[in-house]
Amino acid sequence: MTGHEREELLQALKARFERHMPRHPGLGWAAVAARLEADTQALRALRAMEASGGEPDVVDLGEAGGGGGRGRLVFCDCAAESPTGRRNVCYDREALEARKAHKPQGSAQEMAAAMGVRLLTEAQYHALQRFGDFDTKTSSWLETPGDVRSRGGALFGDRRYGRVSIYHNGAQSYYAVRGFRGWLAVE
Repeated sequence: MTGHEREELLQALKARFERHMPRHPGLGWAAVAARLEADTQALRALRAMEASGGEPDVVDLGEAGGGGGRGRLVFCDCAAESPTGRRNVCYDREALEARKAHKPQGSAQEMAAAMGVRLLTEAQYHALQRFGDFDTKTSSWLETPGDVRSRGGALFGDRRYGRVSIYHNGAQSYYAVRGFRGWLAVE
């Protein structure tokens, strides 16, 4: 990442951070910027999130955060709808290989790994929805428990009729309006 790209990313993150203070109460931008400046891997992941339409921001997901302890910042995709650059994908490599025809270009799990992020869990998805109405026209693949995945399924969520719902689908399915939301913990 060039110095200009880095500065451009930090400015976009700062502007979003300041516009949405209820997502991260009691936290100041200077503390966030200092951590990001020291973590080039996190900056690369955030740049990938931003470039694919995720609009990442620091979000206090509470116990669901997955940050692993005090002092960690959790960034997640806060775009109103599932990020445009991450739609039309099935759940994982196994699902992609299982398709005989009309294969999508990739999978949510592989795309997330390449970006350096993880898919939101059910609990994280519910926690994120406290801060806005996300996925009212789209849906997002979610980290799926092994017992569901071993049976060929995968989980996704959306918000319809004022309610957040978690559903299941065949992991090999893909839709133009289904993508995924990622999260990243920064020390």
